[in-house]
Amino acid sequence: MSEVAASIEEVEALLRSQNYVADRALATVVFLSLRLDRPLFLEGEAGVGKTEIAKVLAASLGRRLIRLQCYEGLDATAAVYEWNFAAQMIAIRTAEVVEGTDRETLTDELFSDKFLIRRPLLEAMTPQPGGPPVLLIDEIDRTDEPFEAFLLEALSDYQVTIPELGTFRAERPPIVVITSNRTREVHDALKRRCLYHWLDYPGFAREMEILAARVPEASEKLSREVVAFVQRLRAEDLFKRPGVAETIDWAKALLALDVVELSPDVIVDTLGALLKYRDDIQKIAGSEVEKILADVRTEVEAGD
Repeated sequence: MSEVAASIEEVEALLRSQNYVADRALATVVFLSLRLDRPLFLEGEAGVGKTEIAKVLAASLGRRLIRLQCYEGLDATAAVYEWNFAAQMIAIRTAEVVEGTDRETLTDELFSDKFLIRRPLLEAMTPQPGGPPVLLIDEIDRTDEPFEAFLLEALSDYQVTIPELGTFRAERPPIVVITSNRTREVHDALKRRCLYHWLDYPGFAREMEILAARVPEASEKLSREVVAFVQRLRAEDLFKRPGVAETIDWAKALLALDVVELSPDVIVDTLGALLKYRDDIQKIAGSEVEKILADVRTEVEAGD
């Protein structure tokens, strides 16, 4: 993948072309992942931009994005391939009414590419127009250890096996991005196969950059208040702290309401764009909002 990006600076430019603001450490690990053909394992809280990395890489490189959304009970078959049983049954019934159908020929036809449904892992191993695709394996922590072991094997040689058809090996490895919200620990063996990066909440300055890139129509004053308020919320004892995605959503919601500066009433009315649990909203609403907003205004004025 050395032709994709020749330097860390080029990776930063690629990400910024899709309005993704990355710090030097993240740009470096993305560059190394592209250069070394190694999967990129991104871990961190929900909403900090892990999934977005795969999306912006696909968009900026002009590659297809193939997403494997993980869930409890996901197995190798669902991730690799399925047979189109409905179409196979129709073919069988059609053969039954046609004289002279050879059983062996019918069997070969039933288990051919014609009836194969390609799932994300097999699709990622298949040559794609424009170059190897970006394979996003999202929320790997939702699966179980047997699937992790299978994934480790598949990513070691970039190949998968279908018993009826044989082994499919990628001519060129896909760009692999694996994400985890760390709801459980992922096995070390899988992590060792990857380049690892912990994606943390951004500091004030970088979150301002992100908001300027994603919501450029927001005034600097409103953006500073929004970012300062969200940063203060993350210091609270909440069940789910707001991520960068929520910061962006909240700013867009405020603009949709023609808000030019924060007020206690506006914040209470729009907390649902920031916080996703009733207990968190109840904890912040009321006098707590006024206290946080007063501190935010002091910080913003001091910054000015």
